Amino acid sequence: MITIYDLAKKTGFSSTTVSKALNNYPDVSQKTKKAILQTAAEMGYLPNAHAQSLSTKKSWTIGVMFSEANEVGMKHPFFNAIIESFRKHVEKEGYDLILASRNLRNRDTSYLEHFLYRGVDGIVVICSDPNDPQVQEMIKSNLPIVVIDMSNQNCSVVLSDNLSGVEQAITYLHSLGHSKIAHIAGDSSIHAGKVRIEGFQKAMNKLGLTIHEKYLVNGGLFSIQEGAKAMEKLLDLKEPPTAVFIAGDHMAIGAMEVAKSRGIRIPDDISIVGYDDIEMASYVTPKLTTVRQDTDVLGVRAAQLLIKQMVQDKKIITEEVIPVKLIERESCTNI
Repeated sequence: MITIYDLAKKTGFSSTTVSKALNNYPDVSQKTKKAILQTAAEMGYLPNAHAQSLSTKKSWTIGVMFSEANEVGMKHPFFNAIIESFRKHVEKEGYDLILASRNLRNRDTSYLEHFLYRGVDGIVVICSDPNDPQVQEMIKSNLPIVVIDMSNQNCSVVLSDNLSGVEQAITYLHSLGHSKIAHIAGDSSIHAGKVRIEGFQKAMNKLGLTIHEKYLVNGGLFSIQEGAKAMEKLLDLKEPPTAVFIAGDHMAIGAMEVAKSRGIRIPDDISIVGYDDIEMASYVTPKLTTVRQDTDVLGVRAAQLLIKQMVQDKKIITEEVIPVKLIERESCTNI
């Protein structure tokens, strides 16, 4: 099936310009419209239900709200990969993205006001505090919206199966003979941090393993530096753990560097499992065993759900949980 993305590539115009030409926008010249329409006819393009249902008042833009705290949000390769997948999918349908971060807090305007001013057709929210009043303001608005990496929201939500991912990690470490398993957690104010703590507790209890009070360390907002600090605390204990499950690969990389700086061998002296499977995980030494989140599927499903709402002009309340998979590499061994 021919898409506007194919027409854009063939004509040399942007996908937005192609969409505007097909929908007779007044700000596209007659010469450009003629060239695009002629190419569309030659390629056998038929506008899909999405294009047919949109009025010429559409802005063809989607607002993207994300957190920039520490290494969360667009600075983090996991979320960067999701938004890249999301972008590629929506651009095929003619949409462009307008990014808004916490920097807006320095202005006298809310995220919703900013997006309404820019006339966006929908909003995607990535990795933010679900208790943030501004996030809730957007969720309660009439604008189509999809939220990534949260849960229990009154809107469309797409997230990974965190509980399954944690269980896979802990079960794997237990199968290698580990019982003294620690957890460097993401901050519980963030959905992923909170759920992975719950998953760690459930998995340990299910296997009949004791959760030592000092083995649960807050690693903050998933940064390399905070992961390193958390690992320092674990290694300073009188009885350090033999294995550590870490809620994010950035934190795991920081933890690994601290261990190596102390002469502790990975995995001979301590086994480590991360979470996310960012690209760097397969390049560190040793290569990091981690739980892979499918960023391609997360981005595409979020895009599909948002476009469906914009086409139907109706908010959809649903929660889609995407499967995860443990990727075994070199950072774990039998005790």
